[in-house]
Amino acid sequence: MFTRFCKYLSVLTHIPEQFIRFLLIGSLNTAFAYGLYSLFIFIGLHYALAIFFSTVIGIFFSFKTFGKWVFFHSGNRRLLRFFAVYAIGYFLNVGILTALTAGGITNLYLAGLISSFLVAMCSFFLNKFFVFRKD
Repeated sequence: MFTRFCKYLSVLTHIPEQFIRFLLIGSLNTAFAYGLYSLFIFIGLHYALAIFFSTVIGIFFSFKTFGKWVFFHSGNRRLLRFFAVYAIGYFLNVGILTALTAGGITNLYLAGLISSFLVAMCSFFLNKFFVFRKD
């Protein structure tokens, strides 16, 4: 059903199916990580620990879901590369936000939205050609 839905969206929007899968699974991954963060806050963890644990668990979850549903790879040998892409994404996100705010976009919600989109595009290509490339 997921495959048919992605194919339908691809035909409807003229966006490559793999990128649609990436966006949909990425949304699931974000919801999962936020749910963990909320759970950790609810049970009384300090927010710094809640962020740390939800990020680490979220990375493992994302690695599995992106691997299986987007790039059709199920092995764990690419995990280090996946961590590297997350690190690059973090620094890229901070850099873009810094540039946008220095360029006059003072609304951090708007800057974050723009940055998230740009980082997602870069993340897709890094995952496709670096992490989950066909060996």
